[in-house]
Amino acid sequence: MTTFLTFTILGLVLGAVYAVAASGLVLTYNTSGIFNFAHGAQAMLGTFLYWQLTSAWGLPVWLSLIVVLGVVGPAMGALLYLLIMKGLRGTADVTKIVVTVAVLLGMVYLSQWIWHPEEARIVEMFFGSGAKVEFAGVVVRVHEILCLVAAVAIALGLRLLFTRTRVGVVMRGAVDDPDLLRLNGYDPDRIAMISWVMGSTLAVLAGILVTPIGGGALEANQLTLLVIDAFAAAVFGRLRSIPRTFAGAMVLGMAATYVVGYLPTDWTWAGNLRVSLPMIILFVVLIVLPQDRLRVAAVRTRERYRAPTVRAAAGWGTALVAGVFLLALLMDESSITTFALGMTFAIIALSLTVLTGYAGEINLAPLSFGAVATIIAFHFGVTGSGLAARLTLWGILLAVLVAAVVGGLVALPALRLRGLYLALATMAFGVFLSNMVLRDTTRHTLFGVDFSIFPDGTLVVPPLRVGPLDLRDPRTFLLTATALFALIAVGLAALRNSGYGRRLAAMKDSPAAAAMLGQNLVKLKSSVFMLSAAIAGLGGVLMASAAGSVSGDSFTIMGSLALVMLTVVGGIGYLSGALFGGLMSGIGFTIMVGTFNDLALAHPSMGSLYSSIGQILVVATALVGMGVGKNPSGTVHDIVEGYRALRNARPVLIGGAAVEAVLYVLALTGVIGNWWFAILTACVVMGLPVIGRRLTSPAARATPLELAGVDEPYTDELRERLDRELGLPVRERTARKEASVHAAA
Repeated sequence: MTTFLTFTILGLVLGAVYAVAASGLVLTYNTSGIFNFAHGAQAMLGTFLYWQLTSAWGLPVWLSLIVVLGVVGPAMGALLYLLIMKGLRGTADVTKIVVTVAVLLGMVYLSQWIWHPEEARIVEMFFGSGAKVEFAGVVVRVHEILCLVAAVAIALGLRLLFTRTRVGVVMRGAVDDPDLLRLNGYDPDRIAMISWVMGSTLAVLAGILVTPIGGGALEANQLTLLVIDAFAAAVFGRLRSIPRTFAGAMVLGMAATYVVGYLPTDWTWAGNLRVSLPMIILFVVLIVLPQDRLRVAAVRTRERYRAPTVRAAAGWGTALVAGVFLLALLMDESSITTFALGMTFAIIALSLTVLTGYAGEINLAPLSFGAVATIIAFHFGVTGSGLAARLTLWGILLAVLVAAVVGGLVALPALRLRGLYLALATMAFGVFLSNMVLRDTTRHTLFGVDFSIFPDGTLVVPPLRVGPLDLRDPRTFLLTATALFALIAVGLAALRNSGYGRRLAAMKDSPAAAAMLGQNLVKLKSSVFMLSAAIAGLGGVLMASAAGSVSGDSFTIMGSLALVMLTVVGGIGYLSGALFGGLMSGIGFTIMVGTFNDLALAHPSMGSLYSSIGQILVVATALVGMGVGKNPSGTVHDIVEGYRALRNARPVLIGGAAVEAVLYVLALTGVIGNWWFAILTACVVMGLPVIGRRLTSPAARATPLELAGVDEPYTDELRERLDRELGLPVRERTARKEASVHAAA
């Protein structure tokens, strides 16, 4: 009985911390309509600051709590809403998700820059670990009692706030009907900001409370994911009900401790199950709870994508292969290997283009399907041993097929999920795979066969050899990966322009309308999930082969989130957006940090400056993701639109091509270095649209009349131009302004 009470109390304490964290999520979602994936990162950042104040600087605990919970936590929430979240109205679900994911990654990168991960940091319990009381033969620490008291007080306070006060009703109305709220004299943005202030403070409080209970040293990724476990409790309450959220948190906490206490000790996977349990519960809750009905109206968002023709995609694919071949002539062997790794990530990113960009379905764990395919390829697709080991074509095909089947199985229970719930389900799958499968390094016996899923924590995947094609040569591998990317991209362009692609677009715009027109949404969703998983599986196998060996850390959920974020930054609906996201995710961070670390070693007197610049660039990459709300169509869209304006300025394009050819010859002959070539090429690419706009006439730059109000917002000049083209009397702008002033008077 004492054992049962011990684990029950521990479970209640852990559940109390989950309840505090989940309450903050429910609060912000209820008032802004944005699910804050960065909630765990806010908790992590606040906890690190609390450690800095108490342990590093020696401030009293009470003063540190006032600073962190009374100043930093609220300020963090207010700034996030005012600077970022406020601008997300009218954007698609994937944009809202990616912006909060970018905040998460930015906070993680920032914490790892300020507090080096290799240094151990311990957060002490309130009143010390020796402050205890005994209850029914069970010893309970004062810190744990405070966790329970805080959770109950917060749950009761928020319940009363939402149901018994005018402020709570106004908070709920801020997301339900902000226009009606304005008519009643309230400011929805101010109400939402207050809720983000409260939610951020609760996140920081949860981080400070849970860290001493979990034990061990502070670690950014681990603490962020620990608080993310509270997502299951928030979803249990349907992101609205505080009592159900509190009950779900308690069930979650007790289930976690009972797994530790009562599963047989000889079950080697029991520890992994305990870590994975919150994500398993999250997935089950998402499937069991009733979902919203299909949307009746089409979704009107600010994202705009242009589907390329098959001919255009083939032309650009050929140009890509030719360009990579020319670039490979400038690179050494290690740079070519790194570039090839980036191209494999770009192939994985193509799985997001077809799934999210074309079909509107969200997957936050693309690397997980790459991990599944890599495991199959390692166990069933490698022939030979040692230096003679080779990856077979049949092994790759089997791996891709299994990845597609797993994608279909994951999609099967998630077919009724959409938007945020689907994103949470795929994230739960990714975290479960990382914690339960990729950590399984022990040997098992099944039907008399001994096996290990991830032997020794590392999978060595040799390069492919098919007839005369041997990918052991880095340049051959790079060109093969680039050609595969181009072929898949052309195939996706053909798919988008086919009847199947139009059905996917219809499902993305309005699932209800597509169903009314006779489309089978179950088949559409399952087929596109399987296609996406197959592409991700192929990219994952090639990525493992390019790297030579991979570990479980190669497929973490953080890596998947970074890939999704950068692909959306590039443009989730563009094939070139996948190229941008894959290259930046696969090699962008490595190149930035590695370059400035090399500069630091070469110039010791400025070593700290160069290292800091490298870390700033990594954090800045996440800042770019935070700006997606202002540019939801992506960076590629802006670049394409800039070059589209040069259709009437061909001399500018010809001149730019000539300059680029000269730069390439200079780099090939060694007159300028590769870095100078890259910098000058970037200047040419970014500068051509600016030069073209300056040299072309206003008439040539004018928006076509059929696109007035679509590609260009209505202005006084545009209205006057429309009047002239339609033969209507042209009214001067001043006359219009005077008329508006008189009307207002």
